[in-house]
Amino acid sequence: MVVCVTSQSSMLDVGKWPVFALLPPEDLQLIRQACVFGSAANEAIYVTVNDEVFALGTNCSGCLGLGDTQSSIEPRRIDILCGKKIVSLSYGTGPHVVIATADGEVYSWGHNGYSQLGNGTTNHGLTPALVSTNLISKKVKEVACGSHHTIALTTEGEVYAWGYNNSGQVGSGSTANQPTPRRVSSCLQNKVVVNIACGQLCSMAVLDNGETYGWGYNCNGQLGLGNNGNQQTPCRIAALQGINIIQVACGYAHTLALTDEGFVYSWGANSYGQLGTGNKSNQAVPTLINMDKERMVEVAACHTSHTSVAKTQSGQVLMWGQCRGQAVAYPHLTHFTSTDDVFACFATPAVTWHLLSVDGDDYLTVAQSLKREFDSPEISDLRFLVDGKCIHVHKALLKIRCEHFRALLNETDEETIEIHQFSFLVYRAFLEYLYTDTINLPPEDAIGLLDLSTYYRESRLKRLCQETIKRGITEENAITLLSAAVKYEAQVRMIFCDFYCN
Repeated sequence: MVVCVTSQSSMLDVGKWPVFALLPPEDLQLIRQACVFGSAANEAIYVTVNDEVFALGTNCSGCLGLGDTQSSIEPRRIDILCGKKIVSLSYGTGPHVVIATADGEVYSWGHNGYSQLGNGTTNHGLTPALVSTNLISKKVKEVACGSHHTIALTTEGEVYAWGYNNSGQVGSGSTANQPTPRRVSSCLQNKVVVNIACGQLCSMAVLDNGETYGWGYNCNGQLGLGNNGNQQTPCRIAALQGINIIQVACGYAHTLALTDEGFVYSWGANSYGQLGTGNKSNQAVPTLINMDKERMVEVAACHTSHTSVAKTQSGQVLMWGQCRGQAVAYPHLTHFTSTDDVFACFATPAVTWHLLSVDGDDYLTVAQSLKREFDSPEISDLRFLVDGKCIHVHKALLKIRCEHFRALLNETDEETIEIHQFSFLVYRAFLEYLYTDTINLPPEDAIGLLDLSTYYRESRLKRLCQETIKRGITEENAITLLSAAVKYEAQVRMIFCDFYCN
């Protein structure tokens, strides 16, 4: 589960979602879990540090669980859920909402036209109700929703499904809607499932041995079986034989899979480049995405959109597919530190792809910890003096990250090093890059950083600078940038040549 942590506290950062814009700061500081959903990302449910549960938004089909269908611009408390300790939450496009609690109970509410609430009726549920049929003696740890169906994973590795079944997405062997939870058996009998996900009309499951199964709608190849036929029972993805999958994520009609070695495979619909293959051709079998040798630790997608996201071991976040109306066919490096940020800023609609959570112990990844300690004088053992200003760093990290510093710092034990050939802004950006693997400069300053990257022989930094300059050129600033770039190498001038030619 992704953890969004601010650098100074354990407050969950929900500020990127407009539905929370009217909440006062004192209320935002209490949020520990949140989910944004709805056709226009206009509905939200959140949990406070006191385990109180609130909802706000348009309340379509009673999906806020407040006992009515009245919209609410201000948060209202869902009394029945307070103190329940939610561990998993998912939603459909009706929308209907399903949660699993720490006690293993399942509650559902909202749209129920296809029995997706699992209560045996097709009446909409205005308040959260316990889903008990066939689950009363089970402990559910994870839930996932498609457009109008639901699947649940128990602690024993069993999968139960209910709701809309026009394409076999419930896995019952028929296309009749399933009004109450039914165990998905067939090929999953006597097997242990560890991860589940739903596309709009399909379902996916990962076993403890790394095998992956899919069932339901398959006209875009989203089951990865090498054909386009719907499947009414789970089918193993034979093309992944010998590959150990640890996580799957489903978009509207495409699927992402993460291996234990950090590789990412994709298959299914590709009209927006969401498979990351560089083209827009659908793929009916898993295709390995070229991630430039970076090890991935998480993949993310949401059944409401055609956006794909992955996070690297070093904390970098890449996105591709439909990104604010643009079709991005290759994984694109962002400046985000969380996969959630991509869905907030670039997905359509801008909903959350899972339940946002924050740990109470302020856990930070290695990448987040390094980023926080950059230019912090408290534990640094080296400082650079540039234009009369200090930049605080750590010798060990510089030696690890840069051959130039490895040689320099092995020859000197100075605690302060003066730099004269580069500006403070450029040199600080260089040192920050060594801590974060990212740059955040306007194109005119990226030109200076490009010169530095050549001087220090940092080829990856050089490419990032070139990409920043290329993206930042406009008709208004082209002449100014070209003047600044004249003294640098020919490759920069080639960027300007490409700009004017196009």
